[in-house]
Amino acid sequence: MKTVPVIAAIAVGMWFAAVATANDEQRTFLGEISDSQCALNVHSLTRSHQEMLKSKSMGGSPAECSNYCVKYLGGDYVLSSKADVYRLDEQEKVAKFAGQQVKLVGVLGPKGTIHVISIASR
Repeated sequence: MKTVPVIAAIAVGMWFAAVATANDEQRTFLGEISDSQCALNVHSLTRSHQEMLKSKSMGGSPAECSNYCVKYLGGDYVLSSKADVYRLDEQEKVAKFAGQQVKLVGVLGPKGTIHVISIASR
């Protein structure tokens, strides 16, 4: 009879997960589509492309730098918004906006990853 409490616990957990998902709200985020290498100070001191652009080692624009870091250095596209950096779940959708200021609509997940619903240049 120990299986009944286990099944009940699983059912309650699934119900809480469904309620939490239903309560997720779309939000609008403003910022730059950057790369995780620059935005998270992996090879930058300023959380930007500043040092890379100055040395021209990874391109001459924020877009070229972001694309280089994602393609060759294992980075991911992120949304850099003031002091916040958000991971993005739709890498292919945001790639064409690399280095641009954008308005992004999405749902912020519990681990700081945004589920991207729409994106447009600002």
